[in-house]
Amino acid sequence: MTTDTLALLPDDGEQALLVGRVWEPTLKGPRVVAVRGDDVHDLTERIGTVSELLERPDHVDILRQADGPPRWRTSDILEASLDRDWKRPRLLAPIDLQVVKACGVTFADSLIERVIEERTGGDAERAAQTRALISEALGSSLSAVRPGSEAALKAKTLLQEQGLWSQYLEVGIGPDPEVFTKAPVLSSVGLGEGIGIPRASTWNNPEPELVLVVDSRGGVVGATLGNDVNLRDVEGRSALLLGKAKDNNASSALGPFIRLFDEGFTLDTLRTEEITLRVTGPDGYRLEGRNSLARISRPFEELVAATIGDHHQYPDGFALYTGTLFAPTADRDEPGRGFTHKTGDVVEIRSTHLGTLINTVAAAEDLPPWTFGIAELLRYLSAIRAPTASAAVPPATSAAERPDAKGER
Repeated sequence: MTTDTLALLPDDGEQALLVGRVWEPTLKGPRVVAVRGDDVHDLTERIGTVSELLERPDHVDILRQADGPPRWRTSDILEASLDRDWKRPRLLAPIDLQVVKACGVTFADSLIERVIEERTGGDAERAAQTRALISEALGSSLSAVRPGSEAALKAKTLLQEQGLWSQYLEVGIGPDPEVFTKAPVLSSVGLGEGIGIPRASTWNNPEPELVLVVDSRGGVVGATLGNDVNLRDVEGRSALLLGKAKDNNASSALGPFIRLFDEGFTLDTLRTEEITLRVTGPDGYRLEGRNSLARISRPFEELVAATIGDHHQYPDGFALYTGTLFAPTADRDEPGRGFTHKTGDVVEIRSTHLGTLINTVAAAEDLPPWTFGIAELLRYLSAIRAPTASAAVPPATSAAERPDAKGER
């Protein structure tokens, strides 16, 4: 695991406009923060939520104008987050009221893996044989096909004739991308927190992804990193089980911060971003992978337009997972069973411009329950903005306030 905490920031962290959320244990609630190098400035007296900040046309100026003595040191916050020290200020997922959406099957490689899951019914032991069969039939031809194009329609006809057509191929090369809701508002976890996989799952994997942060007008204002954890055995049984495969306790990880767009960091910067993955197991196992955004099959603008528009609105904005190229296939234990997580796996996701997101795999049932929801946030914001805000705290109902709790969720 990375030990130099400031190394978790983007490579050009001194110039980056970084927004985050810090859990303040003395106030029992989240603070909106601006991060500059090792300085963390609290913006909460002026801006109550990250969603509110990003809806303002002057959000970049607000970050640049944050001055005065910092409330915390970035290195201290990152250290407490990695140590899971619930008694110290630590990072939360950097979004709050935004809806958590996701696009799937946006890379040819992962498209093939979805077809394999479907054809094996989620049985990992049959995956290798099925992968060889499909690869022989399709080769690498799909990577050059523009979704929705005439070439895509011809490919669809050919695949149907060979009996290989699939609902995943429909969203992979058809006119409409797959867009689904990954997690409820406020349920995502941040840097250092456990990431949940239900005990019943025997075939699952991490999905390192670029996550676009979009305002209510459909404008992409920044980006962060995400782990769109997936239960391959569950989705493989039926695509109708997508919600069960994707949305579980602590199954959406985001962070470490949102990097806002400015003159030196734009959407074009991300079109060639390389996202790396490293999984380190408690048994010494090591897996490395890469997600190259240059190979995505649809432009970011198309994914955003499929999510928001006259057909659907998001008044508090949304975060959009953009899919992954990476799908681990090498055997971890038994031959033919491929990769699956084990409790204690440390997952590190990094990119040059967004920093590093680190989480440790655990059973979803064993992680702290999610209890700090929208009603709790409203009570907290009302309390800190009251005339006696210095003494006021919300009702003691969050996980962080219970004696037996393992941390606020």
